[in-house]
Amino acid sequence: MPETEHLPSRDQAWDLLCQYTEKEGLRKHALAVEAAMRYYARLWGEDEELWGLTGLLHDFDYERWPDPENHPYRGNEILAAQGYPEVMRTAIMGHAPYTGTPRETRLAKALYACDELAGFVTAVALIKQSKRLADVDLSSVMKRLKV
Repeated sequence: MPETEHLPSRDQAWDLLCQYTEKEGLRKHALAVEAAMRYYARLWGEDEELWGLTGLLHDFDYERWPDPENHPYRGNEILAAQGYPEVMRTAIMGHAPYTGTPRETRLAKALYACDELAGFVTAVALIKQSKRLADVDLSSVMKRLKV
């Protein structure tokens, strides 16, 4: 797996996330996207570390630079300087539609979908009385999707 030969560790990625992201909600979102990405990597026989770290770090720069002129561009520069693989950085660029970065790889397509889905499921949880993800069931999600 040449693209992950120099992939930093999960601990290093977590430290980077925490360095730039202080808000608990954004950290939880990162963890949710990471979990979903790891699931799909296992399901499709892909590199779980690469996929998981891509999900974990996709918004790490958002708290500091939430505007479209900077996010995810600034994060991409930081990741490049730290040696994160191009395939990961391209997927992260593609998760923001306004960058114009095409989502050509399975990794990029999964990140875009998992980011949207994690945000949506969290929103469904927040309208529940308990505000707990554990109380979100499929019927609640489907109802909000109007499917």
